[in-house]
Amino acid sequence: MDFDRTRLSTVQLVPPTPFSQDGRTVLPEVLEDFVRAVHQEGIRVVLPGAGTGEFHSLSSAEVISCVRATRKGMGDEGVVIAPIGLGLGHAIETGTGAIEAGADALLVMPPVHPYLSDAGVRDYFEVLMERLPRPFLVYKKGPFPSDEMLIELGASDQFVGVKYAVNDLDAFTRFASRVDGRFGLYCGTAERFAPFFHLAGATGYTSGAGNVCPRLTLSMHRALSEGRYQDAMRVLALLRPIEDGRARAADSYNISLLKAALRLIGRDFGPPRPPQRQVTEDEAREIRSLLQPILEAEAALGG
Repeated sequence: MDFDRTRLSTVQLVPPTPFSQDGRTVLPEVLEDFVRAVHQEGIRVVLPGAGTGEFHSLSSAEVISCVRATRKGMGDEGVVIAPIGLGLGHAIETGTGAIEAGADALLVMPPVHPYLSDAGVRDYFEVLMERLPRPFLVYKKGPFPSDEMLIELGASDQFVGVKYAVNDLDAFTRFASRVDGRFGLYCGTAERFAPFFHLAGATGYTSGAGNVCPRLTLSMHRALSEGRYQDAMRVLALLRPIEDGRARAADSYNISLLKAALRLIGRDFGPPRPPQRQVTEDEAREIRSLLQPILEAEAALGG
């Protein structure tokens, strides 16, 4: 397929999905305005409605509305990657609508079905790639698809990359050496692990913190790309409070902390949908405190 995957070698932003205050309604106009703002700061790849966007709590129509809003916010410049997954019918419906809404590529979310196997996952991918004419990326977050299966899928030109979210650097290093540039490799566990994945062969990473401080995370990626590893680690030290906070209690603050942080800087995305954790008033005060030095550093990079 005619797709320049070098455009993915950057920060891949995963925005939260904005809801009304009762959590029932997606607010695409809020997302569109937000994407336009981060695009002006330099963000060029966005994954609307994906993991941090509460994919598993969204209907197919809601995912598509997020893709459409993101496309409008990004304009023609930038890459919009739409998440697909769950049942085969749901994935095809979502992918078809996302393509019509302007998605440049599709990200197959981690399978959540019981009784998984590479044989079954292969059949799932083959149907999706046949039915949905867009470049594909796969989000690896567990044993299936295996690294072996991803190598097999990589024989197709339609398969352009892996969002690798298993923090086994030895396994990833071995995997990257076998891939040898045939498709793109991206750290799927954000800033805390991005420098180490970069050394092993990743060229970009997904980010949630970038919703709050896009300049900082873009500067970290730039430092990694230029081999300025000490500079990158200094930026990581600034960003760590956000990522460490999101990782608490088995990563259960992943979405809720970001939504609370965005609210504190004037971007109200509404509450997370159950079963996501809600933030207490005490936790909101703690988040405000940890944000202060980060926002000061972000502001210092202005202009």
